[in-house]
Amino acid sequence: MNLASFVKEKRKAVQLTQPELAEKAGVGLRFIREMEQGKQSLRLDKVNQVLQLFGYEVGAVLKAPPKD
Repeated sequence: MNLASFVKEKRKAVQLTQPELAEKAGVGLRFIREMEQGKQSLRLDKVNQVLQLFGYEVGAVLKAPPKD
């Protein structure tokens, strides 16, 4: 699941509109719309502000080495 789908699914699960989510997260409505539309470049601090409402955050993840 990508970030856009994840946020949209979580928002709908808690029955928030995009404007309500933006207000609760302290970000602009435009940011929420761009996030849910899958914009490729988003500020990670703002992404984490939104994800924090659902108990998540974006961070570095160790990628497994390729299997030979």
